[in-house]
Amino acid sequence: METITIDQDIKVMYIAATSFPDGVLAAHQQLHALIPYSDDRRYFGISRPENGPIAYKAAAEEMETGEAEKLNLKTLTLKKGKYISLTIKDFMKDIPAIQKAFNVLIAQLGLDPEGYCVEEYIDQKDMICMVRLAN
Repeated sequence: METITIDQDIKVMYIAATSFPDGVLAAHQQLHALIPYSDDRRYFGISRPENGPIAYKAAAEEMETGEAEKLNLKTLTLKKGKYISLTIKDFMKDIPAIQKAFNVLIAQLGLDPEGYCVEEYIDQKDMICMVRLAN
């Protein structure tokens, strides 16, 4: 497990999955139909329980002011700060590893109670699972 520091808030635009975990892939497919993959942009999966069930959002970093509005997407901000993390190599070959990683992370002490479980896609094969620590 590593600690990562995110120095600046990250504004993302997102598509909410219709359900979790079944709607996750479709949400990412919808997002990438609007915002094709680019090495210049950061992509995320963002989740947490909301009113009971887990709410999942497929997200992309907003690169220009007003970009989300042009695409008719909602936004949220990933807060800067320290995050505990685990990296998963070639995640598509072991999807259950994602849940296992988050189970380890959310069992740690000192988490931000308002934080999210964040998947950052490093590239199309590898990802970082992270959870924000309380400051």
